[in-house]
Amino acid sequence: MYEERARIAAIVPCHNEEITVAKVVGDLKAAVPGITVYVYDNCSSDRTSQRAAEAGAIVRKENVPGKGNVVRRAFADIDADIYVMIDGDDTYEAAHLPEMIDTLISGPYDHVLGVRQDNQETTSYRPGHEAGNRMFNRLTGALFGSEVSDMLSGYRVFSRRFVKSFPAISRRFEIETELTVHTMSLRLPTTEVAVDFRDRPDGSESKLSTFKDGFRILGLISALVRHERPRLFYGSLTLLLAALSLVFGIPVVWEFWQTGLVPRFPTAILAAALMGLAFLLGSVGLTLDGLRRARRETSRLVYLGLPAVQAGTAIQRQAPEQTADRLYAGRRRADEQVQARLAS
Repeated sequence: MYEERARIAAIVPCHNEEITVAKVVGDLKAAVPGITVYVYDNCSSDRTSQRAAEAGAIVRKENVPGKGNVVRRAFADIDADIYVMIDGDDTYEAAHLPEMIDTLISGPYDHVLGVRQDNQETTSYRPGHEAGNRMFNRLTGALFGSEVSDMLSGYRVFSRRFVKSFPAISRRFEIETELTVHTMSLRLPTTEVAVDFRDRPDGSESKLSTFKDGFRILGLISALVRHERPRLFYGSLTLLLAALSLVFGIPVVWEFWQTGLVPRFPTAILAAALMGLAFLLGSVGLTLDGLRRARRETSRLVYLGLPAVQAGTAIQRQAPEQTADRLYAGRRRADEQVQARLAS
């Protein structure tokens, strides 16, 4: 048995998850004995906080709406060696958590992504979500040069130095995209673990909006490309404007070459303006790329100033049959609570 034990904190963002939060807390405690579960009540109008406290979680409130605001607050306030992020809707299987933590430690990695494996007989994806997820995975991988299988997954495990070097700018559900891009930008050691994904229980409603949140994610990807890859972003605009300038300007130049006259002054002025703007945006891109390099070097030094997860770190365990018994008992208690609330 290792002498050193890791402080493991689970962060569970919740908004009106009264039906599921107690089960999520119980499953986490059964899967990893000794884990500290923090439930962040994000503007709930039901009894989410009460149910979480009864299940043994530390309940905190974040009054600014949005999952990104919860993660930003939790990452700043909580001090631990290993951090777990999981949604409070009981769609992820907590029994996979020991495997994810062991993977983080054995790497050692700074980020372990839980890749959702859906049962196609009773699909847990809403219409369009699976196709949208695949599109975002491919788009982000192409833009940032690193493959990812499920960038929108809300089930992740982090090292302390990942959490304390993460800026957390996003406000809502686009936080998963920002986490993924942060990993890619700093080229942090990361890996993936397949996890089970299931339907929400009856009476529990999703807070996601397929199109509204999808456009938010696209907007964030665009902003992150501008921020993290300015040469690509401004270089593309430079080439576009330069091409338009040539399209408008070449006929004018050719006509002047043939006749010595410039009869289309508006077109000539437009072509010259577009080329000037292209050179200006190209200069901006090169300048911002230099600043981006300096910023990444600073972020890397901050990251290196924090201790890595030690390979000798251990997590407290029970025998497999004891863990299974506790998991079953926790689920049974949660089911009994749900049935009692429904009956009342």
